[in-house]
Amino acid sequence: MADTASRLRLLRTAGIGPVTYRQLIARFGDADAAIAALPTLAARGGGRAPQIADRRAVEREIAATARAGGRYLFLDDPDYPPLLADTETAPPALILRGAAAHLARPCVAIVGARNASAAACRFARQLGQELADAGTTIVSGLARGIDTAAHVGAIGGSTIGVIASGIDIVFPPENAALQEDIATRGLLIAEQPPGTEPRARNFPSRNRIIAGLAIGTVVVEAVPRSGSLITARLAAEAGREVMAVPGSPLDPRAQGCNLLIRDGATLVQTAADILEQVRPFDPRSVRAPADRFAGPPPQDADDSDRRIIAGLLGPAPVGIDELVRQSHRPPAIVQTVLLELELAGRLERHAGGRVALV
Repeated sequence: MADTASRLRLLRTAGIGPVTYRQLIARFGDADAAIAALPTLAARGGGRAPQIADRRAVEREIAATARAGGRYLFLDDPDYPPLLADTETAPPALILRGAAAHLARPCVAIVGARNASAAACRFARQLGQELADAGTTIVSGLARGIDTAAHVGAIGGSTIGVIASGIDIVFPPENAALQEDIATRGLLIAEQPPGTEPRARNFPSRNRIIAGLAIGTVVVEAVPRSGSLITARLAAEAGREVMAVPGSPLDPRAQGCNLLIRDGATLVQTAADILEQVRPFDPRSVRAPADRFAGPPPQDADDSDRRIIAGLLGPAPVGIDELVRQSHRPPAIVQTVLLELELAGRLERHAGGRVALV
């Protein structure tokens, strides 16, 4: 209980994201030591210490999670899914309801439009059932349309629902029975604390979990610039397979899938097409849990390091590798300075390992 509370205090502290959490644990060894070091690190970055989460509030969260039937799964736990752990922004803590054994099976994500056509929903349901029968776990986001159809098809086998709200919140309301069924026969995953309502900013975070869990992501129907295409992009950035079901060029809901295929996604017509792409992958090839906080030994920076590295930063995002090249400083020194700036509220992290001043 004490260790869980300490980890959550660090994670719920303002400005502490997945990358920062990993770096702090790797540097200080445990959450309590990292929390104690926050004021010093923030001062070195030229700001004030972030607001540290209140222990009583965290203890109330833990109690609410237990009342909802949930439990925490931390990044260094042996049951934490290795594919998700291998992504840059893997959640330091997940909240689960259901059987973690579903995480041990090969996962395929099926996503698509909320206002999907009847034919697309039927096809997604068929894919979900056939893939689950073939031994894979179907991952989706419990949204209306394609997500719901994929879960319904796979519920008799294995399915994981990733939600953008707290583990105790149902969304959309009409999926209350399905969400409970998934928590009973499959696995329900939330990153947000109990009581969190589904807000727009939480859906991209949910999508990164869906993409990170899966060997490959299948888009059944989607318009351009939709959340489903965000999930596909995140999957591609993580080095996973991206697959899409083609559709009529006259249907706007098919445009996103057709664009994905044009840009190199695998065209899907049957479940066999998906299995052909995902079966050669060996999940054992990813890092073991003990290595998830591994990295180069941290090094303290001096004022010269801080001045040079901060001088290379601006409002336009830049890659950390580029900062290492131009500063002529070791990667560990650059990471230390970036950590200090972030804790001081002066740095923002972007996709693809890029950073910018705020």
